[in-house]
Amino acid sequence: MVRVPKLTRADAAEAVRNPLAFIAARWTPTPRTVQRAALAALLMAVVIVVTGGAVRLTGSGLGCPTWPKCTDDSLTTTSEMGLHGYIEFGNRMLTYVLCAAVGWAIIAARSEKPYRRSLTRLGWAQFWIVMGNAVLGGIVVLVGLNPYTVAAHFLLSTALIAVATAMWQRTREGDVEPRPLVGRSVQQLVWALVAVTVLLIAVGTVVTGAGPHAGDSSEVERMPLNWEDVSKLHAVLAWITVTLTFALWFVLKAVDAPKGPLGRTRDLFVVLLAQGVIGYVQYFTDLPEVLVGAHMLGSCLVWIAVLRVLLALRERPETEVADLPVQPYEATSASIAGPR
Repeated sequence: MVRVPKLTRADAAEAVRNPLAFIAARWTPTPRTVQRAALAALLMAVVIVVTGGAVRLTGSGLGCPTWPKCTDDSLTTTSEMGLHGYIEFGNRMLTYVLCAAVGWAIIAARSEKPYRRSLTRLGWAQFWIVMGNAVLGGIVVLVGLNPYTVAAHFLLSTALIAVATAMWQRTREGDVEPRPLVGRSVQQLVWALVAVTVLLIAVGTVVTGAGPHAGDSSEVERMPLNWEDVSKLHAVLAWITVTLTFALWFVLKAVDAPKGPLGRTRDLFVVLLAQGVIGYVQYFTDLPEVLVGAHMLGSCLVWIAVLRVLLALRERPETEVADLPVQPYEATSASIAGPR
């Protein structure tokens, strides 16, 4: 049985002054623990998006009509507010679960040995995005679900998913300089794919802002745009994204690229097809709430899949293998292929 060291006043003062350093001096997590902590933060970032969508789709956006309290007289929901109040307040409480997940990721990254500043910074970036989005969520309520603030709220959540995905990837890499696995032409194609995906997601928020699901049963302001026209633009961007993904897979196969980028491009293609099916079915069935919620989840998964393709274009070997010689290979085009 391991004896627990006695906590002195000096230790207590140190813990208050710098709690992260205090924990790091007494705990060394395994690499798998750090990876799980980063993955938990990413999963919670997706969960908060989906539950936020559930709030809107059930018309519970103003279930708690004010912020930071639920009502002017109560911090929590009351029985008189009914189901909508419980749904909205429950989503607010999930923000604390998200904060806990991000906090665990920060602590695990800070305590890992050797200390990796880049990893900790990604954790803190998530924390500040969460804080900013919590404030923005309050503004959304205070302005009566203004569609522009709702769109900004979703886009900031998308930024959180991007940082969480990057941190999860970095927990499985070393800290040496990244080495490209493909050539510049392939990298440019992937960056074009990322840009179109960002535009696709942004136009998706406009579809939401102009569409019928306002988030509350009361009269809520909508974006002054034709919903069907914006939906068609959204569909065109989706097809461009699918086309770029297929082109990327074809190019990677042609240059005999490593399995990592190929596998993630294939995964992205599958996710895009599933998302497309959901999108068309919801469009032709008058936007049932369940399918709209599934489409929001799919949006998160598409974004993660695109980012994983981007992050697969380079590698950061562990320090002990970073200096191993690279085996050359022949490629179809030196301008497209990169070191394997």
